[in-house]
Amino acid sequence: MLTLSNIHKEYASGELRVEALKGVSLSFRKNEFVAVLGPSGSGKSTLMNIIGCLDTPTEGQYILHGRDVSRLDEGELALVRSREIGFVFQSF
Repeated sequence: MLTLSNIHKEYASGELRVEALKGVSLSFRKNEFVAVLGPSGSGKSTLMNIIGCLDTPTEGQYILHGRDVSRLDEGELALVRSREIGFVFQSF
């Protein structure tokens, strides 16, 4: 089971702040196939990077198989990626 609760992601460049995700909450069950759709700039890639443990949320909680992975360090995230995560990429 994968659960995202109130996920926020903010990027900063100097004084400029960009909120890429604003309170996203989702749950996926084992063996469930999911498509993420939306217009350019809607946060799809940011969301996929967080789900794939390539990035961490600024705020919120990400539970994967009962473990909170939202605050793991890089080494721990690498282990999760190698053992728990798989993606199918589409090129265009």
